[in-house]
Parts: sequence; C-alpha cells; structure tokens
Amino acid sequence: MVPLLLVLLLILVLFGAGFAVEVLWYVALAVLVLWVLGFFMRAGNGRWYRW
Repeated sequence: MVPLLLVLLLILVLFGAGFAVEVLWYVALAVLVLWVLGFFMRAGNGRWYRW
C-alpha cells in the first residue's frame, strides 16, 4: 500500500511541476512579446513603458 501511495505522490508532483513549467513558458512568451512591442513602438528617444 505504501509503495502505491509513493508512486501516486510522485506522479502528482511530476504533473504539478510540468504544469508550473508550462505556465512559466507562457509568462516568458508574454514578456518577450511586450519587449518586442516596446522595442518597435518607442516614441522619440524614450520607451513607451517605464520599466
């Protein structure tokens, strides 16, 4: 019974880590899109955002 619970716990942890990594990829992609937009949409000598 204990090995079965350990395997199920391991599967749950790996699934959770995979989901977190996928969310981080989406966050990184959103930041990249914002950076590219800021690079192309800057007005004058400044940027359009204040980071």
